[in-house]
Amino acid sequence: MQVATVSTPTTTHSRRRSTRREVCVEGRLTWKDASGTLRFASVITRNVSDVDAFVECQAPAQIPRFRLVHFQVERAARGVSGLPPALQRGKVLSAVYRVGARHARTGMPQGYALRLLVDPSSSSVEAPGSLEARRTAAAN
Repeated sequence: MQVATVSTPTTTHSRRRSTRREVCVEGRLTWKDASGTLRFASVITRNVSDVDAFVECQAPAQIPRFRLVHFQVERAARGVSGLPPALQRGKVLSAVYRVGARHARTGMPQGYALRLLVDPSSSSVEAPGSLEARRTAAAN
């Protein structure tokens, strides 16, 4: 069963590119390790914005900083309000830019901060043809 919680946006840091929203949905990370073996981990999002996400792994996973991963929200949770449009569409290429603090007991990271590699200007959902119409208007 998918459980999703959404709270009001947080604005604690003025340096953020966009507003973070606390959203708790299940997802999956896939990546290739140093030997080229495909790995995956089940995660739960803790907060998301249009260009970032912080996720916590459900099982031990050693993902190094700056590793490229594919992040996707489970299909049943894609309609949750507060999710950026890129995550509602499916897999998003992302980069691990921060590895959370390690648990003292297990030594595993608490979570991973992901930079969603999407064009921020196209992160909003637009009607078909509207981008072409803007290009034409700008060219004239």
